[in-house]
Amino acid sequence: MAIEIKAPTFPESVADGTVATWHKKPGDAVKRDDLIVDIETDKVVLEVLATADGVLGAIVKNEGDVVLSDEVLGSIEAGGAAAAPAAAAAPAAAQAAAPAAEGEDDPVAAPAARKLAEENGINIASVAGTGKGGRVTKEDVVAAVAAKKAAPAAAPAKAAAPAAAAPVFAAGDRIEKRVPMTRVRATVAKRLVEAQSNMAMLTTFNEVDMTEVMALRSKYKDLFEKSHNGVRLGFMSFFVKAATEALKRYPAVNASIDGADIVYHGYADVGVAVSSDRGLVVPVLRNAELMSLAEIEGGIATFGKKARDGKLSMDEMTGGTFTITNGGTFGSMMSTPIVNPPQAAILGMHNILQRPMAINGQVVIRPMMYLALSYDHRLIDGKEAVTFLVTIKNLLEDPARLLLDI
Repeated sequence: MAIEIKAPTFPESVADGTVATWHKKPGDAVKRDDLIVDIETDKVVLEVLATADGVLGAIVKNEGDVVLSDEVLGSIEAGGAAAAPAAAAAPAAAQAAAPAAEGEDDPVAAPAARKLAEENGINIASVAGTGKGGRVTKEDVVAAVAAKKAAPAAAPAKAAAPAAAAPVFAAGDRIEKRVPMTRVRATVAKRLVEAQSNMAMLTTFNEVDMTEVMALRSKYKDLFEKSHNGVRLGFMSFFVKAATEALKRYPAVNASIDGADIVYHGYADVGVAVSSDRGLVVPVLRNAELMSLAEIEGGIATFGKKARDGKLSMDEMTGGTFTITNGGTFGSMMSTPIVNPPQAAILGMHNILQRPMAINGQVVIRPMMYLALSYDHRLIDGKEAVTFLVTIKNLLEDPARLLLDI
């Protein structure tokens, strides 16, 4: 009986997807919940799992084909998987049993060679003999042991190759390699160009002295991690808390434009940019204004792991009323982040650098970070943008104000 393999049901915000990778070939045995095929959408990569045991039948949609919600991708011939492994197991068992039987096919080996092979778990039948008449010598076994030890070291390099973001060329190569742009990258490019074309986008800058936040983190990070089941205290949670407090005071920064209307949001769904092998993704912390530092850090850590594993769901990537991105993790000193429509603003964090600052008439060295706020000038006035950023600066330079709500 043929069972259809269908594309997932896409939400309204996603029109279609592209078949990214088939993990099985026609005729391959599959088990229920095996990963069959990946579908790449504008936001995330969705995994399609087998719904029954069997054998993969015909593939209807090949890699690179565009698919719609619930469209048939291929089929599984139910019940066909049981016979295939059984049939394959018989020859394998026969092969495994053959070396165990000592007879005329058992290789001639020197006693020292046989003993060394047994000590190192080497099947003497698998060692090519270089002695007289094909006799296996001790040196042959030593070479086999060395090869066995070297094999595991080479495996990770082979596994890591597919993760490379771009082809690696040797010096002097004058060759080119053309690869199709992923849907995620193409969508990001399209949306960023639209944002610059359709918005009156400006960026305002300020700098924040990170002394107090760093001292607070240094003092309590071990106790924080112990008290919150291994959740680590980073800088991002302080910025999210400061941003949500500032959003309460300046609701236009948390608003969006819908046609001729301004939509004000009574909640702060903060998108946090996370790096992954497929590019930058922005999962959303829902109701971040209600979250504690530990809840924010835990949520970000979970998003980071899911992004690396390609497990972010569509719901986790959808929405958001404000975004924070941290180019400082890659060493960026200053940048002008681009607003993610329909949001009205985005906050950019950067590298923390020790710089000389004038404090009370004295030159002192302080850990300083440049902040950048890009905003839609159609909705947010310059004064509002500047005072919003100053509010974040003041809250971070005196973190006690976050607790006292002042």
